[in-house]
Amino acid sequence: MKRSLANPELSIVIPVYNESAILETSVFELHQRLSEKNYSFEIVLAENGSKDQTAEIANRLSQTLNEVCCFSTPVANYGLALRQAILQARGSFVICEEIDICNVDFHERAYQILQSDVADMVVGSKSMPGSHDQRPWVRRWATLAYNALLRWTLGFRGTDTHGLKAFQREKILAVIDQCIVEHDVFASELVIRAQRSQLRVHEIPVCIREKRAPSVQLFRRIPKVAKHIGQLWLSIHFGRIFREQQHRNGTDSSKPTDSTKCPNRADKDEST
Repeated sequence: MKRSLANPELSIVIPVYNESAILETSVFELHQRLSEKNYSFEIVLAENGSKDQTAEIANRLSQTLNEVCCFSTPVANYGLALRQAILQARGSFVICEEIDICNVDFHERAYQILQSDVADMVVGSKSMPGSHDQRPWVRRWATLAYNALLRWTLGFRGTDTHGLKAFQREKILAVIDQCIVEHDVFASELVIRAQRSQLRVHEIPVCIREKRAPSVQLFRRIPKVAKHIGQLWLSIHFGRIFREQQHRNGTDSSKPTDSTKCPNRADKDEST
């Protein structure tokens, strides 16, 4: 008997880009481990602009596994994919994952914290005491430098913003509406805006071991990241000008269009 996904308690949202080498294995493993814990869950794969077979594999997984849903956007845009996946998620609690990590230990700890209502958002920190970051030294250094820049320019209070995070979905929707940037910096803006909105943001240490090299080269990302941090700095320090301009120009991408909704979800909701 198939599980109905009408009201899953937990949504795992994962942007995926050019992940054909590890996508199927990672999703099956994640699905098995979540099932073993008897969670009521869904996995939302947000494919964005892949040039390999990622979209086809994601669609096949959604047809094979009742708890998996997928959608695609035509451009490679991590932040847009993550934003839309969160908005589509139906769980009371949402976990933002990376397909090359899938840290179920973080899921369990963060889920318990959110269920006990001692935090509105839980961030898995790669940099705080007790964490164990096994990535190459260049990426560890980049994380430290990036978060130092966020603290200096944007008043970020913490040790990490990008990667694993979990939150009570209803409390984060208003925060998402405030966010103006996309691509990689959207994940950081989400945490910073949550802090500035007086939500209870709690960090916990995580052990990170990636399954493959980054799909996008680190140094190629620097100009775009710098541009988006500049936009975010102006928005935070000079009010709502940029977001209002986005709405006037009709460029607000916070709401998914019909073409980006999980196409197989309605059938699954009716299955028993």
